[in-house]
Amino acid sequence: MAATTKRPQWQRNLYALWVGNFITGAGASMSLPFLPLFISEMGQFPKWELTLYAGLAFSGTFLSQAIVSPFWGKLADKTGRKPMLMRAALGMTVTATLTGFSPNVWILISLRVIQGAFSGYINNAYALIASEVPNEKSGQTMGTLTTGNVSGQLIGPIIGGYIAGIFGYRIPFFMFGGLMFIASITTYFFVKENFTPIDNPKYAKQSAFVGIKRVRVVWAMIISSMLIQAATTSINPIISLFVKELMHNRGNIAMASGVIAALPGIATLLAAPRLGALGDHIGPRKVLVAGLIFCAAMFVPMFFVTSVVALGVFRFLVGISDAALLPITQTVMTLATPQESISRIFSYNQSAQAIGSVVGPMLASGVAGVLDYRYVFLMTTGLVLINLVIVEWAYKADYKTIKESN
Repeated sequence: MAATTKRPQWQRNLYALWVGNFITGAGASMSLPFLPLFISEMGQFPKWELTLYAGLAFSGTFLSQAIVSPFWGKLADKTGRKPMLMRAALGMTVTATLTGFSPNVWILISLRVIQGAFSGYINNAYALIASEVPNEKSGQTMGTLTTGNVSGQLIGPIIGGYIAGIFGYRIPFFMFGGLMFIASITTYFFVKENFTPIDNPKYAKQSAFVGIKRVRVVWAMIISSMLIQAATTSINPIISLFVKELMHNRGNIAMASGVIAALPGIATLLAAPRLGALGDHIGPRKVLVAGLIFCAAMFVPMFFVTSVVALGVFRFLVGISDAALLPITQTVMTLATPQESISRIFSYNQSAQAIGSVVGPMLASGVAGVLDYRYVFLMTTGLVLINLVIVEWAYKADYKTIKESN
């Protein structure tokens, strides 16, 4: 007990927020991989219409999130990050539960849009920890916090697939709502924030990017977050449908889809803290670039897979690259951003991720509807390569600027 009281507050918050991230990741992933199958039970839709509705259901949440995130970020800099965590947890408690009662696809899509406006627990957890963690521990800490969400995403689809296969696709949404209520209680009682609002009229009007020395790099990280999210979420609307095709419509498709959805999480869970610590030692740029190259190399073979096992192997390997991407972009922004602007910068990053979560699934739905599910992986490879070019350009331009100023 004495050892616990000696831990710094940021470390105790890290443990509590890890639990909150785990619950959020588990709850969301319990239902999302089976959303297309849930929609398919609401009517007799042709393939193009089913993929369109699935894309809208995925993207609607993130579209509203992208619109409102800067508002929540500005409010967080005035009121603190803990109130934003509570708002997100309680908002998702209500909307996820109601989604389970959806009578038709349009009500479902509408509730998903409303959910997006009140979500953002994980990004606010990053912002709170980023405002407290010592710089020399930022990479490892962000990697550790990421494992909470990823661990939840690992377990959620497997449990959700088992439950959905037996009791139907509505039950995972009710479980999601219940889990977010537990996250609300955990956050309320165990997260402590010593927040002092910045009472400065000039600050309220000035750009969040004032005081950031490496502006190009921070912008590149925000754009990178968007492209990473677009790449990783592009498969979501079609994963269960692609698995169904590979299995020739035989066996427990929901369970297999859950396992395939969870596999990247196993790799990310194992690799994220190690790659975060590696970034602290050799610099985040090298880890990020290597992760992008490896990610592109793993998406290409998915175009050629003919079995669920082969798809699972490459999905697992993509999880290793995921561990080198989003946590590293969060670390770069943490190191480059002044404390008084960190919530706003992270809210812009959240908006960028949300836009990626809109663009990725919608592009995938269009590609899958016009061509085939397999072509989604080629599209994703293109997004990763664009991301690599942007990151390299930003670092080289930033280096040149610093060299000239000296």
